[in-house]
Amino acid sequence: MTVYFIGAGPGAADLLTLRAQRIIAAAPVVLYAGSLVPPEVLAGARPGARLVDTKDLDLDAITARLVSAHRAGEDVARLHSGDPSIFSAVAEQARRLDAAGVPWQIVPGVPAFAAAAAALRQELTLPGVGQTVVLTRAAARATPMPPGEDLASLAVTGATLVLHLAVQSIDKVAADLLPRYGPDCPVAVVARASWPDEEVIRCSLGDLASRVRAAGIRRTAIIVVGRVLAQSCFDESHLYSAGRDRGLPVNRSAP
Repeated sequence: MTVYFIGAGPGAADLLTLRAQRIIAAAPVVLYAGSLVPPEVLAGARPGARLVDTKDLDLDAITARLVSAHRAGEDVARLHSGDPSIFSAVAEQARRLDAAGVPWQIVPGVPAFAAAAAALRQELTLPGVGQTVVLTRAAARATPMPPGEDLASLAVTGATLVLHLAVQSIDKVAADLLPRYGPDCPVAVVARASWPDEEVIRCSLGDLASRVRAAGIRRTAIIVVGRVLAQSCFDESHLYSAGRDRGLPVNRSAP
C-alpha cells in the first residue's frame, strides 16, 4: 500500500489534478482537513471509503491512522490544501512514515498563491519591475521563523512578497513592511481563493490593516505586496522578442 500526500488545491474541486482525482476515486481511506478541503473535493471518493476529518487530530493520531491503513494493506489519499511543497506539514508526517517503514508519494496540486494571482488577474513577475517572488508567512501564533527570515529582513530585498498564514497578525505585518516598501506600495489580499465566497481587496500598504479589519478577514487568505501589482508599463519579455535567436534552420536556398 502507499500513502499519497495529495495537493488538493486552493478549494475549487475542478482545480484538482487528474492524478489526484484518480487516486481519490480508488483509495479506501481518505484523510482530509475539513476546514480547508471542501465537500466537493471528496465527492469523487469511492463508495464505502472511510473519510477521516483530521482537523481535531494531532500528529500522533494522524500517523496512527496512516500506519493502521498500511497494516491493513489499504492505500490512503492524504489530502492537503494547496500544494504539499509549502506550508503543508507533510515533512513531519513523511519522516514518521519512513521510521515506520510505510511507503509514500507526493502528488502536486495548485498552490494557494497561484489561485490568488489568478483571482487578481496578475502575473507576479514583470520584466523590468519584479523578477523575484518570496513565499513566506508570519510568525505569530505559529512556529517561529528561522533567523534572517522575519518580514523586516525579507523586506530589504524589495521583492514581491506573498504571505501565507499572516492575515491574523495584519497590524504587525504592515508595521514590519512599511519602512522598506512605503505606505503607497500596492498590496492585495485574496481570501478563500477559488471558493464561491472568494474576496479580493486591493489597497496601499498604509491602508492594509484597516481594510482587512473592516472586511472581517481573519483566515485562509493570501497577501501580496509589491510594485508589480500596480504596473501597466513594463518591458516586453525577451521570450517573444523579434530579435531573439530561436535556433530556426537557415533557408540557404533564399536569394
